[in-house]
Amino acid sequence: MISDLASPLSTKIVGSVERVQIGARMEKRMVQVLKGLAEFKEMTLGELLEEIVLHSFDPVPGHEGQQCASPHSVRSLQAIADLKRVYGMEYGKHDNYDFADHNPQPE
Repeated sequence: MISDLASPLSTKIVGSVERVQIGARMEKRMVQVLKGLAEFKEMTLGELLEEIVLHSFDPVPGHEGQQCASPHSVRSLQAIADLKRVYGMEYGKHDNYDFADHNPQPE
């Protein structure tokens, strides 16, 4: 059951965390928007990605599998829209399924 998998909001990590480098490739314009948003929010790109991932893991009660929590304020959402326009990120949330990599890397 989804509700059994969702972590309580009050759970806190005791002590420190260990961060590692990841070798991830992402679409260029998306990365530009993410970097701009991280700068706007005065955080590192890694911190922003952690925030987005952690929020995506929390379903909206009653909408499990359809919606997740968003870490973005109204002000941040406006900044995202502006950054997407500036960097030409004109695709939506499901368009990544159709991305064709012009410089594929060997596995």
